[in-house]
Amino acid sequence: MVAVEPAATVTHAAGSYPVFVEPGIAGRLPALAAELLPGLRLAVITDRTVGRAVPHGIDAPTLVVAPGEASKTRARWSGLTDRLLDLGYGRDAGVVAVGGGVVGDLAGFVAATLLRGVPWLQVPTSLLAMVDASVGGKTGVNTGHGKNLVGAFHPPVAVLADPAVLRTLHPDHLGAGLVEALKHGLVADAGYFEWIGAHADALLALDSALLSELVARSVRIKAGVVSEDERERGRRAILNAGHTVGHAIERITDFTIPHGDAVAIGLVVEALLAHRLGLAERALAPTIRLALERLGRPTLLEPSWDDAALLDAMAHDKKVRGDTLRFALPIRIGAMAGADGQWTVPVSRDLMRIVLSTARTSATLF
Repeated sequence: MVAVEPAATVTHAAGSYPVFVEPGIAGRLPALAAELLPGLRLAVITDRTVGRAVPHGIDAPTLVVAPGEASKTRARWSGLTDRLLDLGYGRDAGVVAVGGGVVGDLAGFVAATLLRGVPWLQVPTSLLAMVDASVGGKTGVNTGHGKNLVGAFHPPVAVLADPAVLRTLHPDHLGAGLVEALKHGLVADAGYFEWIGAHADALLALDSALLSELVARSVRIKAGVVSEDERERGRRAILNAGHTVGHAIERITDFTIPHGDAVAIGLVVEALLAHRLGLAERALAPTIRLALERLGRPTLLEPSWDDAALLDAMAHDKKVRGDTLRFALPIRIGAMAGADGQWTVPVSRDLMRIVLSTARTSATLF
């Protein structure tokens, strides 16, 4: 049995699922998988790096993919589903995803589509996956047009987050997760935003108690938002703060920029945009930038990134309506534009082009 109360419970149209945050919980994964997916024939999906660093111990076939966004494709999804069918899996299948955000999105999409849907269990092993990607039931893959454009909402039976495994993370991956956590503070909890800044050094030094608290607080924020708006028809859009620009950066750099770094830059650019639109004070973007720099993340667009290419990539964002770009924009730390029910703001390409041209120099931010 899971020995702790869940950090949060996420509700959805078909029921709910718990999110457990407990150091050491990954060591009990075989027993917990059997408990949470009872009577099912299990299959584990992981990546090569995680497979070496976090042994799952489940006596079941393990399907291994290469780490990174290059695996989050329809071709890889097809290969995994075909392999499960080759192995004779049927409606008694249960998928266990052990890995970061890519593995979770990919394995979840396999579970969502295999025989029109089988149960699955999320075991996030990166900080980004623990605080963000594993909560909310989104699954999917990337295409040549952009990120996460083919997928399904398919909630897991549970999420098991073990902050102890974060000791194996590369510093850049730790930083990526801290960016997403800071984003949660930006969009919904000013006190949490300040708490992360105050504890930045200790978090970067992998203080176990603080990391456990960080994961639990982020999970509670995200669970509250997605429980209210499962299918992203309203307030859930605020969780896309920084992501319209961030996903565009990832696309034009062929995913060589880590997701967290792309979102960090996106948060600053979009705060500049909010100021240009008269939604936020001028001080907002510098405040966000300084908080991100405490976490060791980049905050400015690279001079070599072409504005036209960035705008073209933004045109494929899932929030676009017709030919109009739409952004989830902060108005101050802890609050977002759109409380009247819209939650995203239309922006012309001409204005976005001006903002991009000013987001390459620190002088704009002070």
